[in-house]
Amino acid sequence: MSWAPVSTWSRRTPLAACCSAPELPPAGAWKACAAGSLRIGPQGRCKMMKNWGMIGGIAAALAAGIYVLWGPISDRKKYRKGLVPGLLNLGNTCFMNSLLQGLASCPSFIRWLADFTSKYRQENNTTEHQHLSVTLLHLLKALCNQEGTEDEVLDASPLLEVLRAHRWQISSFEEQDAHELFHVLTSSLEDERDRRPHVTHLFDLDSLEFPLEPQRQIHCRTQVPIYPIPSQWKSQHPFHGRLTSNMVCKHCQHQSPMRYDTFDSLSLSIPVATWGHPITLDQCLQHFISTESVKDVVCENCTKIHAAQIPNSQSVENRKTTFVKQLKLGKLPQCLCIHLQRLSWSNQGSPLKRNEHVQFSEFLAMDRFKYRISGCSTSKQPANHLSAAEQETTDGKEGGAQNPTMPFLNGACSTSYISPPFTSPLPTNPEWTSSSYLFRLMAVVVHHGDMHSGHFVTYRRSPAAKNQKLTSQQWLWISDDTVRRTNFQEVLSSSAYLLFYERIQSNLHHPEDQRAAEK
Repeated sequence: MSWAPVSTWSRRTPLAACCSAPELPPAGAWKACAAGSLRIGPQGRCKMMKNWGMIGGIAAALAAGIYVLWGPISDRKKYRKGLVPGLLNLGNTCFMNSLLQGLASCPSFIRWLADFTSKYRQENNTTEHQHLSVTLLHLLKALCNQEGTEDEVLDASPLLEVLRAHRWQISSFEEQDAHELFHVLTSSLEDERDRRPHVTHLFDLDSLEFPLEPQRQIHCRTQVPIYPIPSQWKSQHPFHGRLTSNMVCKHCQHQSPMRYDTFDSLSLSIPVATWGHPITLDQCLQHFISTESVKDVVCENCTKIHAAQIPNSQSVENRKTTFVKQLKLGKLPQCLCIHLQRLSWSNQGSPLKRNEHVQFSEFLAMDRFKYRISGCSTSKQPANHLSAAEQETTDGKEGGAQNPTMPFLNGACSTSYISPPFTSPLPTNPEWTSSSYLFRLMAVVVHHGDMHSGHFVTYRRSPAAKNQKLTSQQWLWISDDTVRRTNFQEVLSSSAYLLFYERIQSNLHHPEDQRAAEK
């Protein structure tokens, strides 16, 4: 044969040349080559066939590699349009992945985190990556395609490392609860918000002699008191709300002072289903605020009335009566997290999971569950109006607790976080169109399995396109690193464990903005 063997050619030729055909002999040499091949014998022909098979195999492997690495990019981008990145399961971290996808579906929470973390950027803090708010913000923005990354699967292990730095012992190999992790995140954010500047102890001689940040410590000692005045950035997170507790004596109708308690999520028990009637989210909310009787409560008013009826020489015992207690929502948050309690206990004391389907809707009107002062005008207030009590709340104070007669209007720490008038298909329910406290469904977290093991998945809205204020109507089903499109009927038929709603401004309050948005 007139050319080098395949083995010698393959060693001397660059790798890129493997994609092209080998140099062919002159046309006149074909006959001699054919005659020579006949004289080679069976073993030689077998060897030549193996050499040509090797060339074909190398070419096919390179072609497949090029297709995988630089294949139909346009088709893949077209398929990924409207989807979001998934999250890598680090062992048993589906509880964390599902919660992060749910939080990423709340734009007002991401905007609040951006304002919250701006404090560290202003200070040029070199350790800002150690802060939970910064790590959480970057992760949530990446899950909304706002970080410019093209990765289809993200790793959330930095969040676990930051939580461990906050002394939370969270293992990635043990099954955890998504609702418990939600409270871990909110409480850690509150701790980060309330963190005081570092003040050196008088007995810490090493720090006094060799300060790590002398100028910053001097600034804290000379210009800022030990307990600084709350600054503008120190605001409540969008999931922060308040409950009112009202108790009335059944005997004398005396009302005890109003109590206010904070909440990050509403944990609703599921009432017993009536045969033939489905369980709805409204029934769970109504059951949450229903009245209950509390026995053997000392009533100061009944004691005074009884004391006025007996001589002064006799001692008066405290009168115990039965009170009626009722919970209401004193301040509704911007982002409402509803937890449906699916844990129950059998008569033998073993835990059971309730798998009943609770019907919920895309829009949720909370007016019926809002606390209102008796005799107070029920005229609708704009969603961007803040009462004096809630303005004090933005400074970290318990506004309104000292003056129970002041109407406790709904609102948030900043009106910039409230979503604009909804431009998605308008609700037809009259209760929704006339609601002052209207919320829109953003995500649903579902648990599959029993009380001992299972898996968390998330239904969430696809993020809106850039430079668009429209809320996306495309829903996604996400299980760790698997993301697919789904329809809203599948979302409504799911057995919800966590519901994420976001407050929106009713078009009844802002008709001009609504008409402009529709144009």
